[in-house]
Amino acid sequence: MKSTVYLYVFDTMADWEVGYLSAEVNSGRFYRKEAQPLKIVTVGIDNTPVITMGGIKVIPDIGHEELIIEDAAALILPGGNTWTEAIHDPILKKAEECLQKGVIVGAICGATMGLAEKGMLNNRWHTSNGPGFLKMTCPNYEGEMYYKQEPAVTDGNLITASGTASLEFTVHVLKKLDVFSLETLDSWYNFYLTHESKYFYELISSIQ
Repeated sequence: MKSTVYLYVFDTMADWEVGYLSAEVNSGRFYRKEAQPLKIVTVGIDNTPVITMGGIKVIPDIGHEELIIEDAAALILPGGNTWTEAIHDPILKKAEECLQKGVIVGAICGATMGLAEKGMLNNRWHTSNGPGFLKMTCPNYEGEMYYKQEPAVTDGNLITASGTASLEFTVHVLKKLDVFSLETLDSWYNFYLTHESKYFYELISSIQ
């Protein structure tokens, strides 16, 4: 069974963009009863500690060469300031392999630039921080006709999101992982989106 959600970590990583997702995947607190437990494994370029944009030091569990696609339920790529640099080529190659083998790849904000530059968005529905943003930063991007002006988009096993859509990104990934019931997922999203307590009670009721 594919039980690992790999989370790519690197210097300047936008840690808040994946905060909701990593917490829910790791804790399993709202999983449906039949859901398979998943674990977060952080993946670095190597095992060297990284500093996130929020100033948090993270020691990667493994380097990219140790990522086992056969064990992967998903590969999550957060935003950051360095996605146009060649240092990310190894993980982008892993992402391409994941897409080819049916593993979920979730990319938010700047990470969509990495996918776009490598041609992975040229024939898949996707979103980002704007089509002009991708054209400006990614010379190899030719996927304008597949761009959707939405917070988050799922196309097969690829999930993309804008940098302002961490909630929507989380919903799309959790739905694809199939660990929440649809009722729980709707209540969860509405609670964090609106801050209304009625959705919290709906959320708790949905997992009883």
